[in-house]
Amino acid sequence: MTLKTTQSSFNSIPIAAKLHWTWAHTFILLQFFLQILLLFPAIGLFRVPMRIASFALGLFLLVWLPCSHKKTHPATMPAMIVLAIMLLEFCLNPYINSVTAGLAQGAMYLAILSPLFWVRGLKITPKAFESLMFMMWGINTLSAIFGVLQVYYPGKFQLAVSTVIQNNAFGGKDLLITLANGAQVYRPMGLTDVPGGAASSGLYALLFGVVFALKNKNPIIRIAGVSSAALGLFCIYLTQIRSILVLAAISMVVLAVVLIRTGQVARATVMISGVTGLFAGTFFWAIAIGGESTLQRITSLFAGSPQEIYQQHRGGFLQNTIENLLPKYPLGAGLGRWGMINGYFGDNADLVSQPIWVEIQWTAWLLDGGVPLIFAYVFSLYGACQTAWNIAINRKLGDFALWGGLIFAYDIGVVALTFNYPIFMSQGGMEFWLLNTALFVAANHILDQKPLDVQ
Repeated sequence: MTLKTTQSSFNSIPIAAKLHWTWAHTFILLQFFLQILLLFPAIGLFRVPMRIASFALGLFLLVWLPCSHKKTHPATMPAMIVLAIMLLEFCLNPYINSVTAGLAQGAMYLAILSPLFWVRGLKITPKAFESLMFMMWGINTLSAIFGVLQVYYPGKFQLAVSTVIQNNAFGGKDLLITLANGAQVYRPMGLTDVPGGAASSGLYALLFGVVFALKNKNPIIRIAGVSSAALGLFCIYLTQIRSILVLAAISMVVLAVVLIRTGQVARATVMISGVTGLFAGTFFWAIAIGGESTLQRITSLFAGSPQEIYQQHRGGFLQNTIENLLPKYPLGAGLGRWGMINGYFGDNADLVSQPIWVEIQWTAWLLDGGVPLIFAYVFSLYGACQTAWNIAINRKLGDFALWGGLIFAYDIGVVALTFNYPIFMSQGGMEFWLLNTALFVAANHILDQKPLDVQ
């Protein structure tokens, strides 16, 4: 079958006509199911094992699925170096917090990187990849819809709040926002148990909604795509999480650049005008509902230069990492010394291996493996971005290349997010590697398994 015939057949079948189910679909669905379970108060009491199960699922698939000898993603080798560094840190670093915490930290890295290994053995055709995107779009749009309802109907769609937040010093009151009508509500949660959790769903609803609207001529799907993008942006504004808003803007700019670079000027023009209108329209919508607090939070992004704004908020953590922690821990501070791993599994009786506060990914990498880990992970991210870019500009892939543009734009945004919080020690990190590996496998399927040019 020729590439032309394959593409013609691909475009002639409705998006959801067949799911072309794979373990990647099951993984995403189970992640969503585990999150939904936390919304029930009785189950929410078991938050720790439920959260562990989310990552253990990646480890299970790594062991369960047969080993594949198919072409590996270019990020695989530096990822293996990352895991090797984890092993060395566990065995040789004398400042490890505890054996349990060290094992948990290493297992977390393996779980987050696991899609690079088990996804490559799946039969992810272009149709299967698009159905995976369609499913993620649907799940996150549904979550964004709940986020909107939670603001419009305070209390009626309010779900269980994480017990961790309820038991903190503020009891969750620091996560309340005051609406224009004077009502106080939690930041939109969506289908999560964390106030502000709708922001991540909003980001996916925006990204996937824009691409589905660009790719499909069906007016219903286009309207659905634009609508989900608007709902997603509204949630991002109302959660007042500025880093996600910046990530959304960066991703849209990068996607526009990819379209122009590949000669899709007309499509880029439509996208730029449409997205600009969405950002402006949903901004006024969000201000009308969210009131003065939302306006002040958003406009604070323009109170100075980007460097000044970052320095006022997260810049101090990066500066402390470079000036104080780097000279002290060039080869790592010992595993299990920060975050929830330390909270769940740490033993802080030893004054030498006391917890260290972490707010950004770069601090986490330095503490866990020092400069070698930073270089190894950066090279793995470079491999992901370079591969997505090459897929985006590969004319042999036809309209599928647009997915490469989306993932590349998303990758750049996630890399930027590492300066704000440790995304690669979260479910977001697993999703990053799953999306990039699934894209790589599907692109190779179109090219009849011929190696992609990743030079």
